[in-house]
Amino acid sequence: MQYGRFFFLMVIILVCVISIPAIAAEKQLRIICFGAHPDDAEISAGGAAALWVAQGHAVKFVSVTNGDIGHWREAGGPLARRRTAEVERAAQILGNTVQVLDIHDGELMPTLENRRLITKLIREWNADIVITHRPNDYHPDHRYVGTLVQDAAFMVSVPFFLPDVPPLQKNPVFLFSSDDFQKPSPFNADIVVAIDAVMEKKLDALTGMESQFYEGGALGSADLYPADPVKQQQRRDQVRKRFVDEFHRTATMYSKQLEQWYGPERAAKIQYAEAFEICEYGHMPSKEEIKVLFPFYK
Repeated sequence: MQYGRFFFLMVIILVCVISIPAIAAEKQLRIICFGAHPDDAEISAGGAAALWVAQGHAVKFVSVTNGDIGHWREAGGPLARRRTAEVERAAQILGNTVQVLDIHDGELMPTLENRRLITKLIREWNADIVITHRPNDYHPDHRYVGTLVQDAAFMVSVPFFLPDVPPLQKNPVFLFSSDDFQKPSPFNADIVVAIDAVMEKKLDALTGMESQFYEGGALGSADLYPADPVKQQQRRDQVRKRFVDEFHRTATMYSKQLEQWYGPERAAKIQYAEAFEICEYGHMPSKEEIKVLFPFYK
């Protein structure tokens, strides 16, 4: 009788132990991505976001400035509202949540107040993954968002920093989105994600941002998007092809990394990709942890 109970107990324990990885893998992941302007998060992580959302995970894009000087003809409140509407439409396509902060475009500074704000947003989202720009970039808003998020990488777990918002019990994985800047150090593609399955969604989300891409944003002109419908369609095709080429270039550039994650046979078929660098100030994940956080590799 005692042996029977012992055997039954061992079976229960074994079943529980075997089930633990499966349960961990099935946990809803929570990802928050900080872009400097309304369009940055969508460009850098729109494909991965759509893949996460398709698997039931929660993704939030935060534009840290409102983009209110990001056009050659418009500015101020009307432009900020237009750009907010553009990222809201993109969010409907990709499936993410979106928030645009009320900070003027071109005026973001890495202040203590803003560090608290970024820390608060990460804590409130209970993030497993945080994505942003690297702190070396051509645009001061990009640089300072990277700095603010990097500075929050430790503070999100410190109880008496911003004590009115509960600290995270586990430090998230902090990631930088890809860029081509070489100094003081080039981008390192630690994680590369195939986005072929959601490429059309990402293209639809980005090409819906007319103020930035068809009209050229802050450095555009009326010549880019003329009144002639035929020329307008040509411009639309041109913008779409530019994005197709950009994300194909990412897949080509990091083909070796794609092989490491997907295997040679699958990687050879991949046409489009997004790439991310792990920030060493957050949690440093193992390869197995990355496979849980990026469940697309299965």
